[in-house]
Amino acid sequence: MSELLYQYPYSYLFTVLFAMLFSFMNRLLLYHRLLSRIKTVSGTNCIYDLHADHLHERFPLDIRATSGGTICYLKLIALVGYLIRLSVVSLQIEADNCITDSLTIYDSLMPIKHKILYRACEPADSLVSLVSTNNLMLVIFKAAHIKEQKGFHGYFEVITQETIVTKEKIGYEGRITSPYYPSYYPPKCLCAWNFQTPQKNLGIALKFHNYTISEKNIKGCERGWWKINEHMYCGFYVDHQTVFHIASSAVNIELQCSSKVSEKPLLVEYGSYNISQPCPPGYFKCSTGLCIQQMQRCDGVNNCFDESDELFCVVPEWNCNSSFEIQDNLLVCNGVNDCENGEDEQNCTNSIPCTNHTFKCRNNICIKKQNAKCDGTVDCTDGSDESSCGSSKSGNLISRIVGGTNTKEGEWPWQVSLHFVGTAYCGASVISKEWLVSAAHCFQGSKLADPRAWRAHLGMRIQGRAKFVSAVKRIIVHEYYNSRNYDYDIALLQLSKPWPDTMSHIIQPICVPPFSHKVRSGEKCWITGWGQKQEVDDEGAAILQKAEVEIIDQTLCHSTYGIITARMFCAGLMSGRRDGCKVCTSTHLTSLFCLSLSHDESAMWVFSGICCLMGMNRIVTFQLQASVQRICT
Repeated sequence: MSELLYQYPYSYLFTVLFAMLFSFMNRLLLYHRLLSRIKTVSGTNCIYDLHADHLHERFPLDIRATSGGTICYLKLIALVGYLIRLSVVSLQIEADNCITDSLTIYDSLMPIKHKILYRACEPADSLVSLVSTNNLMLVIFKAAHIKEQKGFHGYFEVITQETIVTKEKIGYEGRITSPYYPSYYPPKCLCAWNFQTPQKNLGIALKFHNYTISEKNIKGCERGWWKINEHMYCGFYVDHQTVFHIASSAVNIELQCSSKVSEKPLLVEYGSYNISQPCPPGYFKCSTGLCIQQMQRCDGVNNCFDESDELFCVVPEWNCNSSFEIQDNLLVCNGVNDCENGEDEQNCTNSIPCTNHTFKCRNNICIKKQNAKCDGTVDCTDGSDESSCGSSKSGNLISRIVGGTNTKEGEWPWQVSLHFVGTAYCGASVISKEWLVSAAHCFQGSKLADPRAWRAHLGMRIQGRAKFVSAVKRIIVHEYYNSRNYDYDIALLQLSKPWPDTMSHIIQPICVPPFSHKVRSGEKCWITGWGQKQEVDDEGAAILQKAEVEIIDQTLCHSTYGIITARMFCAGLMSGRRDGCKVCTSTHLTSLFCLSLSHDESAMWVFSGICCLMGMNRIVTFQLQASVQRICT
């Protein structure tokens, strides 16, 4: 060190030390300025201009709303040529579809609608980070009058633009990610990857996590597009893994990001595979690209996540003299007497290890019976299988009038008519004192997604004569809803006020089935709604309609429609005498519901699906997911 001192004059060393001290003080002052300006808000409005010019330094943001309500504007500004990464650590607001409370992040300093990167309408305690496309970002935090603490905590930092074009990927295995991973990737980005396998018989397999791609059609792509060896594909978020096989040794991939908002981060694992044999010997290749063991095919479990392993299955021969102790036999304890003496349906309440075929009681004990929920028999020791079940006022529901018939007062106490700006628009079903379930396609677009425009009419048989009307406080559309094929077509609605107990004779919740509940081909169901009584009608029926249909075989359903997902099934009559179209298709579109009669005419009713597609003589319904039950309870 002493040798270095002798090499430079003291004036130079003084200059260097002064520059270092000045830089440190400048950064300290900037940090102090940010800390002093971002503090607890005491007024109704606040505007902050926050400048940052040091890379990868985290500057905290802490906004706390007061009882009088708060609207804060945070203008984040970095040096030209750099980007801003904003991380939301926690958010305490009221969940009401951003009507009174919200956190909105813009890709500019002006609140321009098409510049929205991200909008949060519900409280959150998990980290979410977002990246701008330039050096500017606007954060608007809004909180109305409060009775409990509301606020926003996070930080921002300045980052450099990321190189998102990769010339070549070397190696047999690895992973690629969206730009700025694990942050949400910004709109209008472009990524490119080139792969080359060492042998002509080896292709590239892409394993997506909670994502899938399918061939682009005339509707285009809502969330950006993929270009793989000159073929175009659209990307969608799903709740499971998928694998996409590319049968070529040379692979060129482009990802054009969405032009609208930031998207969730993508993680894609890649690896080579044998083009002539995508799956190892003894394995079955799913339509999702996954490989499962052959023994998992036709076992009654959706191992492929798209039911491709459960299609075109041959019903196994049933030997009533064989042992019934085989827990994974689908014909044992399925609610149907396959043996004359009913031996296959005995001892079904014995506790066994939990599997995909067993029913789980509230006390976490599993029993053999698959569809134990609301079948009129108490199977669980705690009675949870018969709690919260829907019961109808009418005991005689077997009417076979073609195209549907009028219902009786209180016959379907869970049926709801949803009115948009005063007009009957969709249907829903009561599942608790303040929650309804409906179809996600009813709430597409910013106008239809605004709960303030909706009214829920409960306890109603004739349109305009509802016994109870409530405003809608909140609409939750399934996060994976796909408007192109109606996958995950389900939504929850929270009422502004619960229906009173005094109306329990005409308003009742319908039983929400557990995840293990199965709908079987040939099972008799009912559909209800205010719709067309005849196919030539132009207007909806004023009186609530009902019609009996049956569940159609899933293989036939797939071959007929082609776009059926694992979360859908078909119902109707192949003879064409009755179908859901004549009940619910009209200019005043109402949702269609299949309510499964579990045991006999006086038994409890189970909510089985929501109408999402309609065609001649058949309807396609979206199955209710167990996640809905967890949200509403």
